[in-house]
Amino acid sequence: MKILVTAKRVTDPDAKIRLKSDLSGIETEGLEFKVNPFCENAIEAALQIAEEHDGEVVVVSIGPNEAEQYVRTGLAMGGHRGIRVDYEDENLDSDLTARIFAAVFEKEKPDLFLFGKQAVDGDSGQVTQLVAEYLGLPQASFGSKIELDGDKANITQEHDGGLQTTSVELPAIVSADLRLNEPRFASLPGIMKARRKKIDVMSIDDLGVEPSMKVKTVAYEHPPARQAGVLVSSVEELMDKLVNEAKAL
Repeated sequence: MKILVTAKRVTDPDAKIRLKSDLSGIETEGLEFKVNPFCENAIEAALQIAEEHDGEVVVVSIGPNEAEQYVRTGLAMGGHRGIRVDYEDENLDSDLTARIFAAVFEKEKPDLFLFGKQAVDGDSGQVTQLVAEYLGLPQASFGSKIELDGDKANITQEHDGGLQTTSVELPAIVSADLRLNEPRFASLPGIMKARRKKIDVMSIDDLGVEPSMKVKTVAYEHPPARQAGVLVSSVEELMDKLVNEAKAL
């Protein structure tokens, strides 16, 4: 069994984000990055499935040279080899990302393609569904449990109303929720081995993907400064401000 799994590089949620002077994007110099937390769950799921079914885990990411170390994070956890599609983050949207991953799928022909349910930088949560649509394959999103049964995968999904189990035929596209598992830490021997594991570097030309985007970010802006608190003299004045100014009620 071959499993593809993503390791997207995202800005560290705890890092202080600075905008460029022209507000065209964020300053990346000195900025801390990490593997998307949902991708870590997907990698852990891929490793567990591979261990149970004698499979191969291929860690894939899209990004510049600097993104390679986050592919190696997945390899240090136990992945067998990696793929990095060389492309700049600012030139990607969900649609182009999905078309690139779909092309990687066509090249690798895995039995299962695992994603994090969303990336914590953009939070769009669109890529999994788009990849499945472009490939014409079954998909199940937000998986909190994955069980393989022959040529099928049973995915437990969490919804507001409770739990739902979706059965999909392999090959399939599945995304991981945080409650799917507890990702393992990379051991020192794993980190040392990861340095020697192969990472194939591809371009979108190699994959035959047209570099066009459907969504373009025009500009960023700083969030409004927090306003000082206001003292009120009565409950009536408080209610008036909550209803008419804050629109909280």
